Amino acid sequence: MKEIALHVLDIVQNSIEAGATRVAVTVTEDTERDLLTVEIVDNGRGMPPDVARAATDPFVTTRRTRPVGLGLPLLALAARQSGGSLTVDSRPGEGTRVLVTFRSGHVDRPPLGDMALTLACLMAANPTLDLDYVHVRDGREFRVSAADLRSRLDGVGLGNPAVFAFVRDYIGAKIREVSDTGRTTGAGTRTEPAGDRALSN
Repeated sequence: MKEIALHVLDIVQNSIEAGATRVAVTVTEDTERDLLTVEIVDNGRGMPPDVARAATDPFVTTRRTRPVGLGLPLLALAARQSGGSLTVDSRPGEGTRVLVTFRSGHVDRPPLGDMALTLACLMAANPTLDLDYVHVRDGREFRVSAADLRSRLDGVGLGNPAVFAFVRDYIGAKIREVSDTGRTTGAGTRTEPAGDRALSN
């Protein structure tokens, strides 16, 4: 996988297969520290300590559909190749936390990719999943949650083609707004979701 967003898609799908009903994804861009961080936390079944420690081994997997699990090992390799790291913290019955870091300016860092499309697909395909997303860059912040979107849509599903396109475009625009280095918004200011008015109408 050449994009971080596709790794996120794979990990969240793993969370869902592990029984998670809530997943939180946080992307943090810290330009001063030259650091890109992605954190994924779920409330799934979790893993015993020995399995969690071996989670980045491509020949260790809890899946029954294939004997080799490549998602986390490939992401760990991409992180190491760009001066970063990947850690897995998991407890049975409590859930799993995956934290991956990259050196933002490293020549081998994979691009973030189309995170908006990834999120829209996950929301559309999993109508009961509580998926929360936070994107932070140098103090600017954007938040969106599937639960909030569903409450504003008054019964219209996130898998509706028109809604899917709107959610994808809305999230994409807000991520670009937060990541726009030319903005003059002060540190710590949360961007106002311009699409909120459209969702509430």
